[in-house]
Amino acid sequence: MGRVTERRKVIRIRDGAVSSRPDTLVAEEPLEIRLNGKPLAITMRTPGDDFALAAGFLVSEGVLGAASDLLNIVYCAGATGGGPSLLERSRELGGGSNTYNVVDVRTAPDVVLPDITLERNVYTTSSCGLCGKASLDAVRTTARWPISDTPPLRVGPELLATLPDRLRAAQRVFDRTGGLHAAALFDEDGELLDIREDVGRHNAVDKLVGRALQQGGLPLSRSILLVSGRASFELAQKAVMAGIPVLAAVSAPSSLAVDLAAETGLTLVGFLRGSSMNVYAGEKRITLREAATHG
Repeated sequence: MGRVTERRKVIRIRDGAVSSRPDTLVAEEPLEIRLNGKPLAITMRTPGDDFALAAGFLVSEGVLGAASDLLNIVYCAGATGGGPSLLERSRELGGGSNTYNVVDVRTAPDVVLPDITLERNVYTTSSCGLCGKASLDAVRTTARWPISDTPPLRVGPELLATLPDRLRAAQRVFDRTGGLHAAALFDEDGELLDIREDVGRHNAVDKLVGRALQQGGLPLSRSILLVSGRASFELAQKAVMAGIPVLAAVSAPSSLAVDLAAETGLTLVGFLRGSSMNVYAGEKRITLREAATHG
């Protein structure tokens, strides 16, 4: 299996002085996800937690909702029969050996697959996430656990302000490479439940959600999801599909992410830096002092 990091020789220039030295880089390799033997998606990811990544991806696609929906996940040797795999067709994007780069997710016999899983193949990149949906309507997936129906969860700005430092302190690979996104789950008291790193922020979230599914922890209705970058529509949807009521990001949300949050009842916080933050939707879950709410 590929390593999380790799070493490469670089030419270092500092104040005009030139030297040669090894540098630590985050690894990026393609992962093909098959569903019951059929190619479904390929993502560029940091190797590690591949089974959780695949499971979390299928939660966001509306395929899996409980550990009992999952029969097993196995690594495949590669493409065998039935024409070229997605991985082979995208070899110029990932290239090289596909050992441990193909996983097959087998669902329980009683799981009814959404039609969309049979209609299209998906390619995801480390930067933009999903590409290749059959239609714009297919982007929106019906949530199993409507957030508006979950028991109320209240979070104070003071608690939210502490989370980015806790996330940063737990980013082990980022410290060595500077090239990874992170996603973390916290409970309503601010305790770190889990953290995953990946070259793609959407993959980091899938790894979190997949691990929760494998451990029987869905829905994550008492959790806060913090992401190290921006909050895109896709990340907001992944939070909604996992039943997560609060999504916070250290950077900006997109307009579509805000629209989805308002539509579903998701609490969306952006620009979470120090004691400053913007609440874009779902402010009812944020405990605000009356004197502080003005303008």
